[in-house]
Amino acid sequence: MSEELNIQEQGSESSSLVGETSEKENILSNDAPAAKDSQIPKEEHGSYLALTIITFLISFGAFIYGWDSGTISGIVNTPDYLERFGQWSDSDKDYYLSEVRMGLIVSIFNMGATFGGVTLGRLGDMWGRREGILFSTCIYIVGTVIQIAANHSWVQYFVGRILTGLSVGCNCVLCPMYISELAPMDIRGTMVTVYQLMQSAGLFLGYCACYGSNKNYIDSRSWRIPLGLCFAFALLLICGLIFAPESPRFLVKNNRIDRAKHSLSRVTRVPDASPLIQREIDALLEGVEAEELAGNSSWKELVTGRPKIFYRVVMGVILQALLQLTGANYFFYYSNTVFASVALDNSYVTSIIIGVVFFGSTFVPLYTMDHFGRRVTLLVGSAALAICLLVFATIGVKALYPHEYGVDPKKSVGGGMIFLVCLYMFFFSISWGPGPYVVVSESYPMRIRAKGMAIASMGNWLWGFLIGFFTPFIAGAIHFAYGYVFFGCMVFGFIFIFTCVPETKGLALEDVDELYRKLKPGFAWRKIEIEGHDGEKKNDA
Repeated sequence: MSEELNIQEQGSESSSLVGETSEKENILSNDAPAAKDSQIPKEEHGSYLALTIITFLISFGAFIYGWDSGTISGIVNTPDYLERFGQWSDSDKDYYLSEVRMGLIVSIFNMGATFGGVTLGRLGDMWGRREGILFSTCIYIVGTVIQIAANHSWVQYFVGRILTGLSVGCNCVLCPMYISELAPMDIRGTMVTVYQLMQSAGLFLGYCACYGSNKNYIDSRSWRIPLGLCFAFALLLICGLIFAPESPRFLVKNNRIDRAKHSLSRVTRVPDASPLIQREIDALLEGVEAEELAGNSSWKELVTGRPKIFYRVVMGVILQALLQLTGANYFFYYSNTVFASVALDNSYVTSIIIGVVFFGSTFVPLYTMDHFGRRVTLLVGSAALAICLLVFATIGVKALYPHEYGVDPKKSVGGGMIFLVCLYMFFFSISWGPGPYVVVSESYPMRIRAKGMAIASMGNWLWGFLIGFFTPFIAGAIHFAYGYVFFGCMVFGFIFIFTCVPETKGLALEDVDELYRKLKPGFAWRKIEIEGHDGEKKNDA
């Protein structure tokens, strides 16, 4: 406490800020907002280059997730892999993976991620954001080694997939949180969107790695090389994090003031002793003091906390579930059939084409997420995805599928379907791809942020497991009509975003509490005037 008083006595500027805060103490003490967001004006800020580099390093947590997603579809279809881990078919005279075994190997990753997000995600509160990511990435490396070392036991490979899932689930909680706590509010949406950019880059390069290894090798190197490269990228993440600063919010909360100053200095590129750094530390101390007045957080607070903590938790779960229910996996599942109808029967080329569109489009939300806002981006995305799914499913049911109605596939129809796939990937990449991560990462006060994001991520991983496991069975039964299910989900998503998800663009993290205090559930489309902690009036669009 003496250290805090020491800091508060330095300079009239810091004292003024603390004085303004005490006037609001009656409001803040009950609701314990998040620690203060970056208040250094943009024109006084140092270069954002350091923050950008750090963000890309942290986002390698998303890169290895994308790489894993991009390689698994190719790995499980390589001849050597099927011979080692599959079963012999007397009728086809070839090795294959049964639907159950295929579904388990692919989808168990999501189940591991579900538990990893809830259990390992707590390491961010215990050890720090950086140390938590480092530990979980070590688990990822162990899981990858187990998979590479597997010879003929599909169960061994299965166990390795569980461990890599545990790690990715933890990183999907901690990485966006870490980035959002480092970035100032004027570019926070852009920086968190980098996370999705790196995920799409990993997905695309994973497709390319599988294509290259399968083109050049027919032995175990065809699937072990992509896994080995994944191992290398995980090591790169660890090396990068060694040089990354810890979250200043976490450091201030744990009374490591000098380290917090140094962390802010590295992010903002201004000296530790700068008045700007001191002002930021004072703001962070103010938020932490308010949190301490409210007491320690617990899992119970996710239900009983104010303002509207339970509302925010449910909103986060639904957003992450809708991320899976956009139908992205449905498009990946049917892409081979669509491209085969226009004589592109190489599944690896198919994946690369989709990956190129997916990756290239992800640069767009680096601008749109902060310029147009979270709500507008997600609303436009929901409408566009719904239209794409409706047209895609209708054409597929009526004209493309060769056995459903006795209609032979036509190249002209297939060409239109390919265009729809690419159009879908474009709108997904600029909206629902990064959107839920951005909204969820800035929706919770610091005292429960790790817990809230862990619970929200469960919605993503659980639905990812269900879709990954059951899609082969459902699609085999109803074929392209499966697209109507995801169309309905996107219609619901549009209504949900319009009525229940408020705009958080341009708000400091502690101002988000004020936003939810004034929000009337079901009326998120109404403008809400917020008086920020800095005295400036802001309108939620």
